[in-house]
Amino acid sequence: MQSIDSDVFQHLRDWLDEGIRPWLCTIVRTVGSSPRPAGSILAIAGDGRQIGSVSGGCVEEDLLERLRTGVYAGQSPELIEYGVSAEENERLGLPCGGRLTLLLERLDDNARPWVDAVLQALRERRVLERHLDLTTGISRLVPAAHFSSLAIDSKQLVQCFGPRMRMLLVGAGQLAHSLAELGLAMDYEIVVTDPREQILREWEGPQVQLLQGMPDDIIREHANDHHSLVITLTHDPRIDDMALMEALVSEAWYVGALGSQRTTEKRLKRLRELDITEEQLARLHAPVGLEIGSKTPLEIAVAIMAELIQLRRGLPAS
Repeated sequence: MQSIDSDVFQHLRDWLDEGIRPWLCTIVRTVGSSPRPAGSILAIAGDGRQIGSVSGGCVEEDLLERLRTGVYAGQSPELIEYGVSAEENERLGLPCGGRLTLLLERLDDNARPWVDAVLQALRERRVLERHLDLTTGISRLVPAAHFSSLAIDSKQLVQCFGPRMRMLLVGAGQLAHSLAELGLAMDYEIVVTDPREQILREWEGPQVQLLQGMPDDIIREHANDHHSLVITLTHDPRIDDMALMEALVSEAWYVGALGSQRTTEKRLKRLRELDITEEQLARLHAPVGLEIGSKTPLEIAVAIMAELIQLRRGLPAS
């Protein structure tokens, strides 16, 4: 499954190969409610083909019409505002008070090296920062350890391209449904795995990638880098322990396991008997989530997401 950014950059590369000078449109600022967050991108070819999104569709249609009529010359990066009035919000279907600032660029063969480099980084799940000079339109790329939010001032745009954090949920039960919903809302890529075919067939959660297979194999193939999280949810030691044995020796950034304190103590004992070292066990977040008295699946999911926010912000454990 490719990310939206990968799809956009693949189309940009294909269009450049066809001799087309495509447009790249990026949301650089939002005020109030916005259909898409800052950093969202849209690619447009001169014949009207487009990939990506900056709104629910109306902004894209208006922008395409302006491009067709030659409103934008495309000589240098150009900032465009949408939602400057209540009338425009209503016409474009933007939420009340919402405002978008878009950066519009016309790409040519000079863009090919950085487009290729970003596309390759996305395929390899590496992070690159693009530094765009807003006066000259010249881009340079800088390797980055972690994904960071878009930043723009009067002189330059700094935008990260790289893999979204991938959350691999082991077990396709009700808690996985709730976690998947919250994870998608917070821009995680969600993958759900379960060796039990019937459980996967009964999935009623959001549309995410569902993988049947043994959890250790799935983790090795899909969650073995610093941009991945593994959370076990099945309550079945035969499944969860197999997943944890692989996840704790992998490169995954976060490994968590559902269960009570008593269940966790039994799990740790089993994992020690399976030759998992104390250093590796120290990586395990169990019981998973912040201690906020959660009982229902949605409450537990909130506690888990809250812990992830705390860790990603570098805040001390409470």
